[in-house]
Order: sequence, then structure tokens, then C-alpha cells
Amino acid sequence: MKDITGTTAVCGLMGCPVGHTLSPLIHNTLSELLNIELVYVPFEVEKNRVEAAVRGAYALNLKGLNVTVPHKSAVIPYLSDIDPLAKTIGAVNTLVRTPDGYKGYNTDMPGLYRELQSEGVEIAGRKVILLGAGGVSRAVAILCAQYGAKQVYILNRTIEKAKEIAGEVNEHYGRECMVPLMLSEYGKIPKGKYPVIQGTSVGLAPDVDRAVIEDRDFYELAETAVDLIYRPAKTRFMRLAEEAGAKTYNGLKMLLYQGIIAYELWNDIRISEETAQIVYQKMKEALGIYEE
Repeated sequence: MKDITGTTAVCGLMGCPVGHTLSPLIHNTLSELLNIELVYVPFEVEKNRVEAAVRGAYALNLKGLNVTVPHKSAVIPYLSDIDPLAKTIGAVNTLVRTPDGYKGYNTDMPGLYRELQSEGVEIAGRKVILLGAGGVSRAVAILCAQYGAKQVYILNRTIEKAKEIAGEVNEHYGRECMVPLMLSEYGKIPKGKYPVIQGTSVGLAPDVDRAVIEDRDFYELAETAVDLIYRPAKTRFMRLAEEAGAKTYNGLKMLLYQGIIAYELWNDIRISEETAQIVYQKMKEALGIYEE
């Protein structure tokens, strides 16, 4: 790490807990590679201290912040402005300093989109299968609509949440692009090959021996299968999809690109794919992932 001087800018992460975050590795590696005088540190902020943390960070001249659970919605009232995509999603994970306060962005979903682009997974004009109807899946549904997916089948254990998200997104974008189904109703999806995005926490370490859908027939629908989980590096969902012949990807590149987009916003730059890949290799090494 470069020497810290009186002109070194500071960015950081606010959340609770933050002890296992890879964000300092992402941002401090970028600063080193790009020779930018900026350091990044984690800040553990309890739920009842969000306003104080945002105001304090601004008073201390922090250039920007990332925001993680459980504060992604709680920070919104304390921002001077919010990007339209973040407003639609209802969650902010990046704060950018402006003369009037922090402006909030959501770089998680653009990060996922950049991962899909980097792997050659196209969603514009395509029909997509989305597993889950929690907060993450809701954001993915919005992303798919935003980037022109023809249709998204939202599969969830209970139909109510899937219907809620489908109705909300269809209304917002003015087209009937979301189709809610129960997990058990995947047989209603026309036979074909689809990008499948897994947005639930099923399969997250240490619960690594489960997939949200165990039926192997389902995976015959998968052309590509993207699990937003990255611990473990290969989930049971991914293994089942691979056995059915699908290409599979985890969520580590989404984590990489959401960080890169935040860093670009803070410094008004564009980071090359070559630089991104150097950071990605360091992330894999930190997680003990050495296979390609």
C-alpha cells in the first residue's frame, strides 16, 4: 500500500457485520494499480447509528462509501439525491460525495449486468428464469426489465411474493414482462434454453448441499446458470446445471464489478477489463479459489 499523506482520500464500507468483506481488497488494489491516492476501510455501523454515520462521514470529508446489509434502504432518507435505478430498486449500496451531501447509487445490479456481459450472457430480447422473490430477486427482476428482457419467469416457493414483484415491475415498466410461478410450476415454462439466475440464499455456506430446485428436469431449461452466491465457489445449483450441460457462473464477478463501478463513480474514470481481471484474480486467491 502507498504511503498515506495529508492529501489521501478516504472511502469505506458501512454495514454490520463487515469483518469478512472483500471490498478493501478490491478498492485498495485498484488504488495501487491505478496510482490513485485513495484508501478504503470498513466501518461497522449498528442499525440505530445510520444517520450519525452518514452525517459523520460527510463531516469528515470521506469521498464515498459503500453500504451493505442491513443499511441499504436505511441510508436513503439521509442522502441529498438518489439515482433513478437505485430509487426504483429501493436500495443503495454506493454513496458519492457532492457539494450538497451524498448521492446514492445501486451498483449491485449494474455489476451483475457487467458480469453477464463479460461472460457473453445476453438478456435483452430474451426470456429469463429467475429463482426467488426476496429483495435480491426483486432487484434482478428490475434489472432484467431495465435492460430489455422479453419476459422473466419469477419462480418462488410461495406465489404471493412472486405476484407482488411481477405486478410492481410490470406496472413500473408499462409492459407485461414478468410471469409469477411457484417453484413447482416450472413445467409451465415453454421448453427451450434460458438464462437462469438464482437469487435465493439456498446453497450459501455452510448450507452447501441444497439447491432451491432439486428436480434435475428443471435444469434442462438452463442454457446458462448464474448463482449470485459466491461462497461456495460452486454451489449445488451450479453443479446440477452443469450436469444438464449449462454454462455456470457464481456471484464473485458481480461483487467485483459492483465495486469497480463504485470506484469509477468516486473517481470519474473508466476501469479497463484488464485491470478488472487482475483484481478478480486477487479475490479468488483470497477465497482460496485456484481452479479456473
